[in-house]
Amino acid sequence: MRRRWTAVAAALLVLVTSCSGEAAETPEPSAKQRVEVFSWWTGLGEADGLKAMRTLFEKQNPGFTFVDAAVEGGSGDQARALLASKLQANQPPDTFQGHAGAELQGYITAGKLEPLNFLYDELKLRDAFPPQLVEQISVHGEIYSVPVNIHRSNVLWFNPRILKAAGVTGAPRTIPQFLDALGKVRDTGRIPLAIGPQWTVVHLFESVLLGSLGTRTYNKLWTADADWNSAAVKKALTDFAAILAMTGPPQADWQPAAKQVADGEAAFTVMGDWAYSYFHNKPDGGLGKTSKTDFDWAASPGTEGTFMWLSDSFTLPRGAPNREGAVAWLKVAASKAGQDAFNPLKGSIPARRDADTSLYKNYLAWNLGEWSRDELAGSIQHGVVANDGWRAAINDAVGIFIDDPDVAELQRALVLAAKNSGQ
Repeated sequence: MRRRWTAVAAALLVLVTSCSGEAAETPEPSAKQRVEVFSWWTGLGEADGLKAMRTLFEKQNPGFTFVDAAVEGGSGDQARALLASKLQANQPPDTFQGHAGAELQGYITAGKLEPLNFLYDELKLRDAFPPQLVEQISVHGEIYSVPVNIHRSNVLWFNPRILKAAGVTGAPRTIPQFLDALGKVRDTGRIPLAIGPQWTVVHLFESVLLGSLGTRTYNKLWTADADWNSAAVKKALTDFAAILAMTGPPQADWQPAAKQVADGEAAFTVMGDWAYSYFHNKPDGGLGKTSKTDFDWAASPGTEGTFMWLSDSFTLPRGAPNREGAVAWLKVAASKAGQDAFNPLKGSIPARRDADTSLYKNYLAWNLGEWSRDELAGSIQHGVVANDGWRAAINDAVGIFIDDPDVAELQRALVLAAKNSGQ
């Protein structure tokens, strides 16, 4: 009935204006609906990937306009803090980025997310994504996020020229070899290991913990049988202290730390594979460096054969102002076209199993092969194995350790953090 009345009213309006001798005005098109997408993708490379997916979204959804609500700060610590306040005030964005895994458990428990089983059924996403990934993002049979990609955390990036000048023949494969290489670089007057702010040190910590303990023992730390007070953990923390002593002055974020390596100021940095796009992309979106000449990579020392993984994903908050627009965004994020537009620029590999592998070259081709055959371990800093409370406690412990490298005190803090995790 409402449509018929509107049509009649419009016809009468045209008739009246025509009879009055005035030209009828063309009605303005209705305003596009805003879709607020909350993320922490503001850096070079990652912002390029988001822009590519945004372009695809707006092309496929002409009735919606993308609103970029990205918050600066690598790893998303600042974004998550702001997001928590928005959700607490019941003012959610339409959709927000979150790491797949334990990071989302707090939001789920608090009732802040809608399950997405309906979308998985409609788009047949259980067939598109690896079963282990679907399992990781499910809680009691419900699925709460759409993974856009797979990242690798445990990557050692290095400058081949600096290693050669220091007499280091290739990437160190073990932690003892790593310490030896760091010492040789230090003797040349270069920075042995570049780091950024505190979160990048936690990122380094998880790779050292994995490399020292081995995959099975590391994975056991996140189970009910964990023993954070073991001699093996103490040895890993001692290794971490020795490596941390070889770092240069902290940089403002991971990008300037990576740039120190690319520019020949530092030999190594341990960072996720998003660093590849920053090294490799042209200067308007990266450093424009040449792989195997200006920079190279390997699994972080002691972790060869293990893929420490994380996955960026998007969610559907309860009470999203534009739920329809949020679902439209999730469909693009889940699609083959969306993931193939996003990941080559972001420096990650697709979560889907049917992506166009020809688009993933150089480091990304290597990483696809590693993902297909390596053992898996979950990232601490990037939300896979520890919920937000536990991760925050680990961050606090490492932050204190940076200023006061007391191995015994760090171990006590980690034991307490595990005990209080509630996971």
